[in-house]
Amino acid sequence: MLEVKDLDLYYGDAQALDRVSLSVPKGEIVAIVGANGAGKSSLIRSIAGIEKPRSGTITFKQKPILGLESHAICNLGIGQVAEGRQVFPSLTVLENLEMGAMLPRARGKRAQALQEVFRMFPTLAERRLQVAGTLSGGEQQMLAIGRCLMGEPELVMFDEPSLGLAPLVVQEVLRTIHLLNRRGITILLVEQNVAVSLKISNHAYVLENGRVVMSGPGAELLHDDRVRQAYLGL
Repeated sequence: MLEVKDLDLYYGDAQALDRVSLSVPKGEIVAIVGANGAGKSSLIRSIAGIEKPRSGTITFKQKPILGLESHAICNLGIGQVAEGRQVFPSLTVLENLEMGAMLPRARGKRAQALQEVFRMFPTLAERRLQVAGTLSGGEQQMLAIGRCLMGEPELVMFDEPSLGLAPLVVQEVLRTIHLLNRRGITILLVEQNVAVSLKISNHAYVLENGRVVMSGPGAELLHDDRVRQAYLGL
């Protein structure tokens, strides 16, 4: 579904991504793991059209998307749940969700999508008129996921979804990611919690200093001695 090949990204003279290549097959959960500063978020932002790589290719459903504006990439079916949630704090829960349905691909299904989000997250239905900035961190994460789903995505990119959340809330977020995947949504997961990422992913890529240094089935990498020593402290 998504193919990244030989992607180079620079911030000024500093290289953030160095010939990064990866594949995300339809219907799978693919994880990108690595330490802070490895280039994970830079990769997500490049796919989303926020950053402009110097070279390489990105294709979605065999269509080149490198160089397209972010809104055009979203309208093709790539959704993003950004790091830090980034809800609109002064808008209500309902207004935040309606913002997610402004894409042309989603406008005709707005009412149906809203009901589906409320069924998935009953708390959002109860608090639809509450200002988003007054929600807890976990509730804001659910709102960020719900807003993304309002855009009718086929692939959702999660950027550090567990960041700053209590362990119980993290488990709920992971259950939600599993549920979305079972419903047919392809997942690209960027997560600093390496053990969790590898446990739930079909395939994973390890980034170090902007380069892919390892890849393979998530369960296989979870038991790889190099990964265990570098990221799991084992």
